[in-house]
Amino acid sequence: MIRRIPFNQKNMIPSKKTILVTGGAGFIGSHLCEHLLKEGHRVISLDNYSTGTVDNHHAGVEYISGDTFNIHTLVKEIPDLVYHLGEYARVEKSFEDLEKVWKSNVFGTFQVLEFCRKHKIKIVYAGSSTKFGDGGLGRDQSPYAWTKATNTELVRNYGNWFDLPHAITYFYNVYGPGERSNAFGTLIAIFRDKYLRGEPLPVVSPGTQRRNFTYVSDIVDGLIKVGERGEGDEYGLGAPEDFSVLEVAELFGGEINMLPERKGNRMNGRLDVSRTQNELGWKATKQLKDFIAEIKKEKS
Repeated sequence: MIRRIPFNQKNMIPSKKTILVTGGAGFIGSHLCEHLLKEGHRVISLDNYSTGTVDNHHAGVEYISGDTFNIHTLVKEIPDLVYHLGEYARVEKSFEDLEKVWKSNVFGTFQVLEFCRKHKIKIVYAGSSTKFGDGGLGRDQSPYAWTKATNTELVRNYGNWFDLPHAITYFYNVYGPGERSNAFGTLIAIFRDKYLRGEPLPVVSPGTQRRNFTYVSDIVDGLIKVGERGEGDEYGLGAPEDFSVLEVAELFGGEINMLPERKGNRMNGRLDVSRTQNELGWKATKQLKDFIAEIKKEKS
């Protein structure tokens, strides 16, 4: 049976909400679920565990195993807010995984939007900063980037067509505790594990491609603020300082293994966090150099 939690009659919004997080067993999603739970909300996770893991579960969160394109049959309650993080999320592997990308990022996101439209639920969509890469050409450089950029347009259009409450965020290379260093691992997670094992750090040529790296707790803080008060597009969530991949490897130290260039590997991006800072008072507080210094202490 579908149910809503009672509303606070004074301000007409629930004092504590039921919140659905797609991808809630993944790296960022699990940190978000934990934070929402601590705030006293009822939290539901929908995850197909393609990259998520039960190791990321938190007692008190309701975990539903399944794909987002089956959201209508899997989610039995009407939440007050949806954070849609549950999409395929790797650039270079997306050339190999076209069917997975299409099912997750096209079929899946369409069904999540339909679920939100049907029940008039605000959606916070986790867009990708890849679309801003290389002078705005980044959206065409990989199947992943194209689907993510296209979905931001679709979310905006649902807002215009159906008056759907929505907010769109853009992450910039998230790192922190709980990362995995497998084929879906981030640069920092891969470098960390290689460094701790005393192995060479793999740098994709030319190594001068620049990135902004953002600590996961800063991302979660931004998502919470956007969920509470954000409306519309252009909520960038990124740390201001950027590094080349070679500079990151040099911060770790040790041997570097240069790899051939790969398709979809953008050279630069555009960081714009002005709306998130000015409207919501958000800014990144953690620095990558400090995180790497702690990893180096761990090895010593």
